[in-house]
Amino acid sequence: MLLFPLLYFSAFLKALKDIFSKNPQGGMLFIIFGLPIYITTLSILNQAGYKSLVSAFQPFKEIIILAMLGTVLWGLKERIRFHVIDYSIAAYLLYTGLYVFLPLGDFGFMERVLAYKNTSFFPLIYFAGRLIDPRTLQINKYFHFILILAISAAILVIYEAASDQHFQSSTGYSDYVSIFGQQPEGDYDLTWTFQRDSDGLKRFASFFSDPLEHASATLLSICVIAALFTNKNNAFNPSRLGIIALAASFVSLFFTLSRSSTVSYFLIIYVYALITHKKYILHTSHALIALGFIYIGILLENTDLYDYILTTVTLQEASAMGHLIAWMEGLTAIMSNPFGLGLGMSGRVATALGSTIGGENQFIVLGVQVGVVAVLLYIFIHFAVIAYSYKWFPHLEGKERMVALCIFLLKVGITLPLFTASLDSFSYITYTNWFLSGVFVNMIMRKESRTGQTH
Repeated sequence: MLLFPLLYFSAFLKALKDIFSKNPQGGMLFIIFGLPIYITTLSILNQAGYKSLVSAFQPFKEIIILAMLGTVLWGLKERIRFHVIDYSIAAYLLYTGLYVFLPLGDFGFMERVLAYKNTSFFPLIYFAGRLIDPRTLQINKYFHFILILAISAAILVIYEAASDQHFQSSTGYSDYVSIFGQQPEGDYDLTWTFQRDSDGLKRFASFFSDPLEHASATLLSICVIAALFTNKNNAFNPSRLGIIALAASFVSLFFTLSRSSTVSYFLIIYVYALITHKKYILHTSHALIALGFIYIGILLENTDLYDYILTTVTLQEASAMGHLIAWMEGLTAIMSNPFGLGLGMSGRVATALGSTIGGENQFIVLGVQVGVVAVLLYIFIHFAVIAYSYKWFPHLEGKERMVALCIFLLKVGITLPLFTASLDSFSYITYTNWFLSGVFVNMIMRKESRTGQTH
């Protein structure tokens, strides 16, 4: 079990060495291979009695980003031309930073600082990607590493399913999360997210923090597969590794039993078919959707699957009802306090201290804490990246085209999960998402400088 902490620590040291040698590769490798095992690593250290190391290991991911950002700022040799997305993200960072000093909410200064880090660290991740020289990035290599990670996750989840045992039951996960106010819950002494509410069926997380983060990682995998193996003529030619990774992503998705990620997974495929003009995928999708409605409506009536789908759609299922109740609580708080209740009043800090309002929705978690203005900025940033990546994709080649297609599909794909989870609490998807967003904006601004194009 101590292999995970060793891998995590080794990735951290390699990243720091590379970063201070002006080589960003180590930072990317840490994001890809270190962050998926972050919670597993801390859980194992806590279980093994190395509690002092838990505190030491926790800030590694932030240290890597700050080191990357610091070195690129130090090495800048040309004036940066800023994009509207840059200004929006900087405005979000500064605006939410005001709430650290405003005496709002039930928490003290240090708790507000911690909550600020949770809600507003992503701009630093973005600018680490935005300011780095994209010519130093080996996007093809990084994307292949993401596929290797997806295959590894599927192998472990197959073992979990075959043994009918959660990996987290042996890593000390429950003891670790209890430190932050999450007591063991459910039929498996983990948390409720490790099982389906209707029948207690197990949901597996592989080496990720929980099944929801595992599910979100499958969305990244399918986006990377699409971007990596689509050529300039929009032909999709996957390698053997790509085919295995595609199968692995589906296996992982199947065993996470995540409704929002499942819908998003197939939405990504559908949107990919639209923008690359894959008529056979579109026609097949339409036919399958029609057959699915017929099958559900006629053949599955009065079956467990029919009931499962019906209760989900009508929000009668326990998990869906939980989302609805949390949303209503959060929306009520936002309407009563449109400028927010203060940092920490929703999300991880509130949960750790035994009190939370809203939650299970990225936008509501932000709105409860820092108000409507911050939420509108966040929404604008999200959809601005979608709009610009969509506009630029047909005009790019090589790794620029890869990044544009990947980030477009990823942003589209995570839109639904943003409504059902505090997605920025999942380190792997958050860091990859915002770093690649920064890299994309960097690439198009450099291309504009070279060619004068303003697509």
